[in-house]
Amino acid sequence: MGTSLEPTHSRLPALPRRHDPDHADCRSVASILARVGDKWSVFVIMMLSDGPKRFNELKRMINGISQRMLTLTLRGLERDGLVTRTIFPTIPPRVDYELTDLGRGLQAPVKALGEWAITHQDQIAAARSRFDERNGG
Repeated sequence: MGTSLEPTHSRLPALPRRHDPDHADCRSVASILARVGDKWSVFVIMMLSDGPKRFNELKRMINGISQRMLTLTLRGLERDGLVTRTIFPTIPPRVDYELTDLGRGLQAPVKALGEWAITHQDQIAAARSRFDERNGG
């Protein structure tokens, strides 16, 4: 008697999905952290912390960001309710970006994260070099 690859119990009841309150929001929290933890979002939030800025002003302030990446970052922050975009009917039109109340609530943790990174960048670079030397990188 050989083994059969045909299922013998194909009508099993589905197990009820258990709601685990500790993990229910992991995906939504992960998507929020991905937005606010993105390096460009951190820079934009830091630059907007002292008031509204125009697009080109932000671009000049954030070294290395492309126009496309700044546009995508601002749109994402606007979509998440962290930044507002105000168009002034001038010629040419003026567009200002500003943190919302929700975005201002994020200022302190983002600023602390950014300052920590600036303060410790030399230590991190040294640790990376040591790691790479040990691991053939």
